[in-house]
Formats: sequence, structure tokens, C-alpha cells
Amino acid sequence: MDGLDRAQRPHVLVGYDATEGNEAALRWAVDEARLRGLDLVLCHCWHWPYSADHVDDDVEAIIKRAGEKLLERGEARAAELGAPGTVGGRLRAGPAADALAHESGDAELIVIGSRERHHLPVGSTAVRLAARARRPVVAVRHNGRTRGLVVAGVDGSPGGDAALGFAMEEAALREWSVRVVFGVWEPGAVDEAELALFADKERLAQVRAVTLERAVAPWRTRHPKVDLRASVVMDRPREALLEAAEDADLLVVGDRGNGDLGPLLLGSTSSAMLQHAPCAVAIAPSAA
Repeated sequence: MDGLDRAQRPHVLVGYDATEGNEAALRWAVDEARLRGLDLVLCHCWHWPYSADHVDDDVEAIIKRAGEKLLERGEARAAELGAPGTVGGRLRAGPAADALAHESGDAELIVIGSRERHHLPVGSTAVRLAARARRPVVAVRHNGRTRGLVVAGVDGSPGGDAALGFAMEEAALREWSVRVVFGVWEPGAVDEAELALFADKERLAQVRAVTLERAVAPWRTRHPKVDLRASVVMDRPREALLEAAEDADLLVVGDRGNGDLGPLLLGSTSSAMLQHAPCAVAIAPSAA
């Protein structure tokens, strides 16, 4: 991925809060740890609900102890689900996005739970963490049966290539298929010299097909056993990806693409996928 030995990222990190919706994330994290041969670390974040000048040490100690008990139950549940190796817990103070980003430095990837589609606030933990993390973030929501399909969104950007790499890795580990989608109708995200392409859809499709094949060719070689299909879709990226994700177990996108501004912000398409995709969503950072 980024040249570091896997021993320097010896575990899968999962945000844990013991809620019903968090069970799917824990199951996914256990699978990741098993498939990758890594340890599992559960991180629970607590916070003092009042201002800093109204801290009660006794009450704070009770809150921390409750967090420790919660982690103990989570570790036991992970063991029940078949977590390999060591299962550990980390209790941290502060907002979950900040704590998980801080703890993720030595993690292979981060797994968190996600609310149901269309109910994820723009400033949610998933969106904020994915914008800050240097490792892939998988936001898991329960979507029923397993279909054995990973969808990856590409656009010719480094973020798209990172997404494709993570999608192929997941598919190889799980023995799933990959569908690569290039939604090309995005005139607002191209250089002025390319605007003429949008007056000729056939030419646009041909040019973008070359870009797509250039992106997927190295991954076909690297993972020859993975069933990979790639297609150019004459639609906006978010619509193309959401339609493809209806049949997927996992949708993978980069943290930002060609049309997104702001290195400290999550791209608009990536944010939309976290909010509206019907399946688990992985955000792959370009830096990785």
C-alpha cells in the first residue's frame, strides 16, 4: 500500500459502542482480522457531557468504568464471533472521529458502524473520520444477504486508483467479484480543453474507456483470479455508483476525486456515498 511493512500496522481497528447497529461493524471487523491474519482492537470513546469547568472526578470515574465494562463485553463478543489472534480494547476520551483518527496510525484499516442510508448527518463520525484518516475507513450498515460483489468508483484520479486497489484487495481476500464504475458525465470537473467532449457522447465514451482500461490493467495483472468487470456509465458519478451499489456488499471510493477541492475535506461524491449507499462503504485515502 504505502511501502510500510504490515508489522507496523498490526491490527484492525473498530469503533465500538455496543449499540445494535454496531454489531454489523464488529462482525465485519472480525472478518477483516481473520482474512488478513491480524489482531483486532476495539476503541470506545467517551466524553464528559458538560463544560470543562464543571468536571466531577467521581462521576467521571464512573463514566470511564462503564466504558471499560462495555469494552470487556465487546472483546468477549468478538471472541464469540471468531476473532483470531489478540483482541484488545482502548478507552479514549473525546469525539469519536478525533479519537479513532489518532488511534489509527498503527492500524491496517478502520471499521465503524453507520446509520441507515439517508440518515447520516453531513458532520457525522463517518464523514469526519474518512476525511482525516490515513488508512481506509469502512462504514458498515446491515443490508441483508451477502451478494459477493465489490463496486469501485474510478475517475482517473489518485483517489480512484486507491479505491480500485482496496476493492481488489477486499475481493481477493473474500473471493468476491469486482465491478468498476466510471461515471463520466461530470462537465464541471474537467479542464476547459475537454468540454467539447460533452457535445459528442460517443467520443466521450471512447476517451473515458481508454482512461478506465489504463486504470484497471495493472490490477487485472496483480489479481488474475478476481472476476473484474469495468464499465463507462454516461451518468454523473454519484448516480452511477448508487445504482451499481444496489447489488453490492461493499462500495469503495477515494477520499476525493478530480472535481473536489480542499485537501482537508472529504470529496462530495464520497460524502454522498456514505450518506446514501445501501451497502457498506469504504473510503480509501489517496495518500495510501
